[in-house]
Amino acid sequence: MPHAYLDPEDGLERQNQKLIEIVDALVRQVERGGTGSGEAYAQFRRAALLEEQVQARTAELEDALGMLNRSNARLAQAMRDTEAARRDLSTAIETVQEGFAMFDPDGVMVMCNSRFGMHMDDLRDQLVPGLRFVDYIDSVAGSRALSLPPGETPEIWRTRRLARHDDRHAIFNVSLAGDHWVQISQHRTPGGGTVILQTDVTDMIRAERQARERMLDDQSRMARATLDHIKQGICIFDGRIRLAGWNDGLTQLMGVPTPRLRRGLQFPALWRMIAQDFGFDGEMSRDRLAAWVETPLARQPLRFTMRSEDRRFIDASAQQMPDGGFVFSFTDITAERRAIHDLARTNEALEERVRGRTLELEDALERAERANASRSRFVAATSHDLLQPLSAANLFLSALRQDDPANREVLGKAHDALHSVEAILHALLDISKLELGHASMDVGPVALGPVLAQLRDQFALQAAAKGIELRILPCALSVTSDRTYLKRVLQNLIGNAVRYTETGRVLVGARRRGGAAAIEVWDTGPGIPEEDFQTIFREFARLNARASASEGMGLGLAIVERACAILGHPLDVISEPGRFTRFSVTVPVTQAVAEAASDGPAAVAHEDGCDRVVLLVENDAELRRAMCHLLERWGVTVLDVESGEAAIELIGETGAEPDLLLVDQQLGDGMTGLDTIAALRGLLPGRPTRLVTADRSPELREAARRAGVTILPKPVGAEALRAVLGLDS
Repeated sequence: MPHAYLDPEDGLERQNQKLIEIVDALVRQVERGGTGSGEAYAQFRRAALLEEQVQARTAELEDALGMLNRSNARLAQAMRDTEAARRDLSTAIETVQEGFAMFDPDGVMVMCNSRFGMHMDDLRDQLVPGLRFVDYIDSVAGSRALSLPPGETPEIWRTRRLARHDDRHAIFNVSLAGDHWVQISQHRTPGGGTVILQTDVTDMIRAERQARERMLDDQSRMARATLDHIKQGICIFDGRIRLAGWNDGLTQLMGVPTPRLRRGLQFPALWRMIAQDFGFDGEMSRDRLAAWVETPLARQPLRFTMRSEDRRFIDASAQQMPDGGFVFSFTDITAERRAIHDLARTNEALEERVRGRTLELEDALERAERANASRSRFVAATSHDLLQPLSAANLFLSALRQDDPANREVLGKAHDALHSVEAILHALLDISKLELGHASMDVGPVALGPVLAQLRDQFALQAAAKGIELRILPCALSVTSDRTYLKRVLQNLIGNAVRYTETGRVLVGARRRGGAAAIEVWDTGPGIPEEDFQTIFREFARLNARASASEGMGLGLAIVERACAILGHPLDVISEPGRFTRFSVTVPVTQAVAEAASDGPAAVAHEDGCDRVVLLVENDAELRRAMCHLLERWGVTVLDVESGEAAIELIGETGAEPDLLLVDQQLGDGMTGLDTIAALRGLLPGRPTRLVTADRSPELREAARRAGVTILPKPVGAEALRAVLGLDS
């Protein structure tokens, strides 16, 4: 084929020449073959196409040559700019006051300024671009200008310097000959190269050295002045056990002549001077001291005492210093030793006097205890003997009152007087038994219900005669105590409450507190100031009472305190003068009764409800009694009143805190149930409340909703009450 003659590697002129030859050959062939040959025409057309391709290729080559010429022009300009920048950079680095050098990532120097290698004239010719970093370090290590620290060789310095080359940033000082100092600041570039700056810091280091020397001189003068002004004797030895310094106290305390003290004096020589007047007092010896002094390192602090023939005592202590030397200090402790000796003699005398006085006090205490025991036994004996004739006298007076109506009033007063004397004797008998420890305690299960019922019957008439209300709430709890003394404790507390309450009421009830029951006695009497809480439990102590036997002799609370202490029942009192007083005795609940409570529904009801207190406001007497009876059967303590005013008065006077409020809506002419609830919420915030009513009108339901009160509709069933109380059905 004709185009096989064309070689793309030929130049344009050669390709054109070949194309012309091909065209000529084709024309001659056409002329020889005539017009009847189609092959010749096809070859001609191919020749024409080839010529067009050659022309197109020629145009492309001309464009490529143009682009290449333009690129070469730009490259030449860039090279000129780079050279100019390099010259500017070299000029800039030359103007820098520090020595500057840059190494590429392969550790070959790229450039440096004339200050690089300052103070090292023997390296001037070697510090040129192309120098390897390792060779640079070798040259510096072998330079005459490098000043090495004592004991360090050029090889050691070279190893340490190459190790710093691996750091990303490194700053250190190098000492040069002629007391010159250069600070080396070496940094890694982001591309892995290294830049080194060398700064002459000779003036700075010389100034710091001078300042340090001045400071050391000042410190030396201050130290010398300090040593001369302290009372202790001081001597300092260097690492070679030679005397390096001392103060005047050394010569004054230890008797060492000043002319014989000089710098460089060996320790043994100085110690021989000291040993002429002082010897060791205690376990220290000359050999132990010599061994300590001759130990070159790690000397432990040393302390011992020395004594002179004229009985002067010196406290010596030694401490090692960082340079291997040590310092000795001597302190005169003669006065302290004499004071300790005198104090010891005084202590012995005092101890002897204390022993004597202790024996005297023990004898006096024993005599007082015997006298007290005798008094208690006498009181117990006389009280018991006197009670028999007093009982007989009471019987005789009772008979005379029936036989002699005319003198009944006089006989009644005599009977009351004898009854008071009998009560006092009973109290004295109880006190004496408790003090002597002869009180017979029979601790076991005690049912509180019968005890409280007996006390209610005992004090009901006395309270009614004074016009006060006595309320002793029933309780089904059983506790662990002595029945006789527990009853006597409650009897004295209730008796005091009734005796000192002029108006208002006395409230007695038990409240469950975990595994114990708190039996509380509340009254609206005059109250007890807090500072008298301890006084009221003393014998014959009465607050604001007339000296009348009919009002007691102040023994009731003393009996209460002693009996509670023996029984282990905590006793507590709170009071607000002018408002109320509350005594509380905490008694453990009987475990056997608690276990039996799970045997039947009735027991469960009592156990579950005994620690609940309900305030019932109901003006219907029959309904109120029925609800009280039902609630008390479940073990619930009920505070029942007939009106809202009475409820507010009860809470205000006694400070009681019921767990639930049951308030009837229609309470007569006074406050309504909602009015009562609103007032009680101010006294008892957060207490659960139920409005008990038979009124089912929308108006009342809306009013209760606005007040946030739940309605308990009448008639009230037992199940509804148990649900309100949260008791198991």
